[in-house]
Amino acid sequence: MVMDWWYGLLGGGLIGLSATLLLAFNGRIAGISGMVNGAITFARAESWRWIFLVGMLGGGALYEYGLAPSPTPTYGLTPVTMVIAGLLVGFGTRMGNGCTSGHGVCGLGRLSVRSLAAVISFMVAGFVTVFITRHVLGL
Repeated sequence: MVMDWWYGLLGGGLIGLSATLLLAFNGRIAGISGMVNGAITFARAESWRWIFLVGMLGGGALYEYGLAPSPTPTYGLTPVTMVIAGLLVGFGTRMGNGCTSGHGVCGLGRLSVRSLAAVISFMVAGFVTVFITRHVLGL
Protein backbone atom coordinates (compact mmCIF):
# COMPACT_ATOMS: atom_id res chain seq x y z
CA MET A 1 0.00 0.00 0.00
CA VAL A 2 1.23 3.50 -0.82
CA MET A 3 0.59 4.98 2.64
CA ASP A 4 2.09 2.19 4.79
CA TRP A 5 4.61 4.61 6.29
CA TRP A 6 1.71 6.36 8.06
CA TYR A 7 1.23 3.28 10.25
CA GLY A 8 4.84 3.44 11.40
CA LEU A 9 4.65 7.19 11.99
CA LEU A 10 1.41 6.88 13.95
CA GLY A 11 2.70 3.90 15.95
CA GLY A 12 5.97 5.63 16.79
CA GLY A 13 4.11 8.76 17.83
CA LEU A 14 1.82 6.75 20.11
CA ILE A 15 4.80 4.98 21.69
CA GLY A 16 6.50 8.31 22.35
CA LEU A 17 3.28 9.82 23.71
CA SER A 18 2.62 6.90 26.05
CA ALA A 19 6.22 6.94 27.34
CA THR A 20 6.01 10.70 27.90
CA LEU A 21 2.66 10.50 29.70
CA LEU A 22 3.85 7.64 31.92
CA LEU A 23 6.93 9.63 32.92
CA ALA A 24 5.02 12.90 33.37
CA PHE A 25 2.11 11.53 35.40
CA ASN A 26 3.63 8.48 37.10
CA GLY A 27 7.33 9.31 37.23
CA ARG A 28 8.11 5.92 35.69
CA ILE A 29 10.14 4.83 32.67
CA ALA A 30 8.30 2.81 30.01
CA GLY A 31 11.01 0.18 29.61
CA ILE A 32 9.13 -3.02 28.93
CA SER A 33 11.64 -5.47 30.43
CA GLY A 34 11.68 -3.55 33.71
CA MET A 35 7.92 -3.25 33.61
CA VAL A 36 7.44 -6.99 33.14
CA ASN A 37 10.01 -7.71 35.85
CA GLY A 38 8.14 -5.44 38.29
CA ALA A 39 4.72 -6.80 37.26
CA ILE A 40 5.59 -10.38 38.13
CA THR A 41 6.05 -9.39 41.79
CA PHE A 42 2.23 -9.04 41.93
CA ALA A 43 2.55 -6.22 44.48
CA ARG A 44 -0.59 -4.08 44.71
CA ALA A 45 1.48 -0.91 44.27
CA GLU A 46 2.71 -2.29 40.94
CA SER A 47 -0.75 -2.84 39.42
CA TRP A 48 -0.18 0.10 37.06
CA ARG A 49 2.39 -2.09 35.29
CA TRP A 50 -0.27 -4.70 34.49
CA ILE A 51 -2.61 -2.03 33.18
CA PHE A 52 0.12 -0.67 30.88
CA LEU A 53 1.11 -4.15 29.65
CA VAL A 54 -2.48 -5.27 29.03
CA GLY A 55 -3.13 -2.02 27.15
CA MET A 56 0.00 -2.51 25.07
CA LEU A 57 -0.90 -6.11 24.16
CA GLY A 58 -4.56 -5.21 23.63
CA GLY A 59 -3.63 -2.36 21.32
CA GLY A 60 -1.45 -4.68 19.26
CA ALA A 61 -4.21 -7.30 19.08
CA LEU A 62 -6.79 -4.66 18.14
CA TYR A 63 -4.62 -3.49 15.28
CA GLU A 64 -3.67 -6.98 14.06
CA TYR A 65 -7.17 -8.46 14.16
CA GLY A 66 -9.31 -5.40 13.57
CA LEU A 67 -7.51 -2.60 11.76
CA ALA A 68 -4.55 -4.00 9.81
CA PRO A 69 -5.07 -3.93 6.04
CA SER A 70 -3.26 -7.29 5.77
CA PRO A 71 -1.97 -9.85 8.29
CA THR A 72 1.52 -9.45 9.72
CA PRO A 73 3.91 -11.67 7.74
CA THR A 74 5.23 -14.77 9.46
CA TYR A 75 8.50 -16.43 8.67
CA GLY A 76 7.85 -20.04 9.63
CA LEU A 77 9.83 -20.00 12.87
CA THR A 78 9.32 -23.01 15.09
CA PRO A 79 8.15 -22.55 18.69
CA VAL A 80 11.53 -23.84 19.93
CA THR A 81 13.34 -21.18 17.89
CA MET A 82 11.08 -18.47 19.27
CA VAL A 83 11.59 -19.65 22.88
CA ILE A 84 15.38 -19.68 22.42
CA ALA A 85 15.24 -16.21 20.84
CA GLY A 86 13.09 -14.94 23.70
CA LEU A 87 15.49 -16.30 26.30
CA LEU A 88 18.43 -14.66 24.51
CA VAL A 89 16.58 -11.35 24.44
CA GLY A 90 15.79 -11.69 28.15
CA PHE A 91 19.44 -12.44 28.91
CA GLY A 92 20.51 -9.44 26.86
CA THR A 93 18.12 -7.08 28.62
CA ARG A 94 19.48 -8.17 31.99
CA MET A 95 23.04 -7.75 30.76
CA GLY A 96 22.31 -4.30 29.32
CA ASN A 97 20.27 -3.09 32.31
CA GLY A 98 17.24 -2.57 30.10
CA CYS A 99 15.72 -3.25 26.75
CA THR A 100 15.57 -1.34 23.50
CA SER A 101 12.36 0.42 24.51
CA GLY A 102 13.79 1.58 27.81
CA HIS A 103 17.10 2.76 26.41
CA GLY A 104 16.02 3.80 22.91
CA VAL A 105 12.72 5.53 23.55
CA CYS A 106 12.99 6.65 27.16
CA GLY A 107 16.73 6.84 27.85
CA LEU A 108 17.64 8.80 24.75
CA GLY A 109 14.71 11.12 25.39
CA ARG A 110 16.22 11.88 28.82
CA LEU A 111 19.69 12.38 27.24
CA SER A 112 21.16 9.41 29.14
CA VAL A 113 24.74 8.68 28.09
CA ARG A 114 24.36 5.07 29.30
CA SER A 115 21.32 4.66 27.04
CA LEU A 116 23.21 6.16 24.10
CA ALA A 117 25.97 3.58 24.59
CA ALA A 118 23.37 0.81 24.85
CA VAL A 119 21.53 1.92 21.69
CA ILE A 120 24.78 2.12 19.74
CA SER A 121 25.59 -1.41 20.93
CA PHE A 122 22.12 -2.66 19.91
CA MET A 123 22.41 -1.10 16.47
CA VAL A 124 25.93 -2.39 15.80
CA ALA A 125 24.91 -5.89 16.91
CA GLY A 126 21.88 -5.70 14.60
CA PHE A 127 23.97 -4.53 11.64
CA VAL A 128 26.51 -7.31 12.18
CA THR A 129 23.78 -9.94 12.58
CA VAL A 130 22.04 -8.91 9.35
CA PHE A 131 25.35 -8.82 7.48
CA ILE A 132 26.32 -12.30 8.69
CA THR A 133 22.91 -13.90 8.09
CA ARG A 134 22.36 -12.31 4.68
CA HIS A 135 25.82 -12.04 3.16
CA VAL A 136 27.92 -14.70 4.89
CA LEU A 137 25.35 -17.45 5.54
CA GLY A 138 23.08 -16.48 2.63
CA LEU A 139 19.84 -16.86 4.62
